[in-house]
Amino acid sequence: MKIAIINGPNLNLLGKRETDIYGNMPFDEYFVSLQALFPQVELTYFQSNIEGELIDEIQKVGFSYDGIVLNPGGYTHTSVALGDAIAAVKTPVVEVHISNVHAREEFRKLSHVSGKSAGSIIGLGLKGYELAILWLLGKS
Repeated sequence: MKIAIINGPNLNLLGKRETDIYGNMPFDEYFVSLQALFPQVELTYFQSNIEGELIDEIQKVGFSYDGIVLNPGGYTHTSVALGDAIAAVKTPVVEVHISNVHAREEFRKLSHVSGKSAGSIIGLGLKGYELAILWLLGKS
C-alpha cells in the first residue's frame, strides 16, 4: 500500500512556529515515527509553501497511490484549485489539521477542501496523521 502525506504552507516550520498550537516536533521527525508505526505501508512525504506545487503533487500521486493525507494549511480557506484537484483524482484524500480550525479565527471555518475529501480529522495534533493512515488502511 502506498500513501502520500502532503503538507501545505508553513508546515515546514513545525516545532519552531507557534508551538503552543502546533507542538514542538518537526514534521520530519514525526514522519520517521510514522514509518516505524506503519512498516507495511510505503509512505512518502511532500511539503510546499506553493499552491501550484501542492496541486501538482496531488495530481502526480492521485491516480496511482492508495491514499493521500493532506494538510493544506492556510490554503484550506482560500484555494478553490486545491479542492478541484482533490475532486479530479481517484485516490481518496483525508484532510488533516493539527489545530482545531473551528475554535480559531472565523475565516478558518471555511474549507474549500473538506467537501471534496473523503473525510477530515481536525484538532487532534499530529495524531491526526496516524488516524488518517489507519482509516485509509481500513479501506483497502
